[in-house]
Amino acid sequence: MRRHEHIQEQTAEHVAESETGGSTRRLALVAVVNFLGFLVELAGGLLFGSVALISDALHMLFDMLAYAMAFGASYTAERFEGGDEWSYGLHRLEPVAAFLNGILLVPMVGYILWESYHRFLNPVSIDPTMTLIIAVGGLLVNLGSVYIVQGGEMSLNERGAFYHLLGDAGGSVAVIISTLAVVIFDLPIADPVAAVLIGVLILVSAGKVLRGSTSILLERSPISPDGLRDELTTIDGVVDVDDLHVWQVCSQLTVATVRLQYEPPSLDQQQAIRSQVHQLLSNRGIDHATVELEGEMEIDTRIVDRTSHDH
Repeated sequence: MRRHEHIQEQTAEHVAESETGGSTRRLALVAVVNFLGFLVELAGGLLFGSVALISDALHMLFDMLAYAMAFGASYTAERFEGGDEWSYGLHRLEPVAAFLNGILLVPMVGYILWESYHRFLNPVSIDPTMTLIIAVGGLLVNLGSVYIVQGGEMSLNERGAFYHLLGDAGGSVAVIISTLAVVIFDLPIADPVAAVLIGVLILVSAGKVLRGSTSILLERSPISPDGLRDELTTIDGVVDVDDLHVWQVCSQLTVATVRLQYEPPSLDQQQAIRSQVHQLLSNRGIDHATVELEGEMEIDTRIVDRTSHDH
């Protein structure tokens, strides 16, 4: 006999409202703070002749757009009520926004390298005092944003924002160091060299964001299927795992389907098997599970099993 044990739970039961709401508010706050930092650095770069400040300001602008996109995705997903036609709401927007954020990092690197090339060919005269003041202010904005985002388990979009912020902080540090090098040691080449190093850091960050978001979009299993299959077969009464699929809807919602072959034990033993399977899946971070048992005895179909995991 086959028994399908489906778990029909609302998405809000899987993603804790306080946690996702806090994530959305943090992304919104970081977007606002970085937009203000962009305006200050852009004005400073134009007023005091610092191409480095203008470059860092545009870096902040790209990141502000990324945070705004992440905020929009998170805000929409939290409030969308699409009925049964949308099984998991719009939480899939999270990896889509994160993927676009990673893509945004790539042209940013191209711009930085282009500006570095021109600065190497044509060094510019800057106001070192004001450039340093504004660069230090930009660094403080970046560090403050990092403090807002980090803490606890970050969502995929928060990790994307975190990597953006690290790149921003590195950009501010590079402006400070290169300005000091130009003033103290008369080394104009220090600025483009520092910018190239920042570009490499940003590319590494882009790779992390793109790998994480692509894995979710292409439904790569976040858990080793072989390891999970071995664990399931250790449960007393389970003979074999016929079919197993694990994937993520977003970074905070993991889904699984599994079909098990079991020996025909008593009803109490069947219930014990179901309980152990769901507990094991929950312990492995699976929030929504559909379990199918294949055996020779009829099981009470009035029993509904739930696999639930708090985030």
